[in-house]
Amino acid sequence: MTTTRRRVVISTDAANEADDQFAIVHALLSPVLDIVGIAPAHFGAPGSMQKSRAEVDRLLALLNDPDVVVRDGGDRALDDETTARPSAASDLLLSASLEGPLTVCVLGPLTDVASALLIDPEFARRDVTVIWIGGPPYDGIEAVYGPEYNLNNDIASANVVFDSEIDLWQIPMPAYTHVGVGQAELDRRVRPCGEIGAYLAQTVQDYNESKPGYAADFRSLGDSPAIAVALNPFGAVWRRRPRPRFTADALMTDGPGTGPDVRVCEQVDTRYLLEDFFAKLSAHAGSA
Repeated sequence: MTTTRRRVVISTDAANEADDQFAIVHALLSPVLDIVGIAPAHFGAPGSMQKSRAEVDRLLALLNDPDVVVRDGGDRALDDETTARPSAASDLLLSASLEGPLTVCVLGPLTDVASALLIDPEFARRDVTVIWIGGPPYDGIEAVYGPEYNLNNDIASANVVFDSEIDLWQIPMPAYTHVGVGQAELDRRVRPCGEIGAYLAQTVQDYNESKPGYAADFRSLGDSPAIAVALNPFGAVWRRRPRPRFTADALMTDGPGTGPDVRVCEQVDTRYLLEDFFAKLSAHAGSA
């Protein structure tokens, strides 16, 4: 019997911090995922998409995986909620959606998904599931920080996606900030795993040391839940909610309620997520 692999496109603002890298590597080392392509995304600043592209290329070189399709995303946020920003990434999403069921793991802003919807509204009615890491807390839960980063980097695109009929799984701040790893754990479980492991562990250390004002020896691998629920959709606690909208200052308001409910992740199985990643990374290092 042939088992169908889940077809995935990863949209990633890979150079903005130090967690996209773990999610990308986890996905590429997971045989049940068919990585249709990776779409480097902007993270607000001019030239940021190009930095994400360079980081994706670096990871693929360290993994010795040159055959992965990489298509650049839009280089900045949408100008408004009606005008697409066409890119090679939005073209990839549209073409891939015509070829069968597709999961889009968005680890940054929703720019390229929104552009695909604006270019071809039929995109929302195909067998496409968008898993987005982003958005502030629901139900008055205190935010860890504000405004929420991925949302704030393209609020218009979030409103386009949330106003659409596309199947949307959201992993907001309270869920994605609870995938914590310590530097000591990274040094023991990740750094020894070849060039890629050393790079991942050092990237977190360098990021923490670059942050002014406080010392930290931990990191939330906040983008990895998108890969974890693509691998294991039942490894999370979900609640269906009416689709909200977002204000210009990245606050959440009641939405129009015209589309299907958004599937909101309230808790993810971090034991599975981290141990699956550690095991696959160790196996990769052993086979290299």
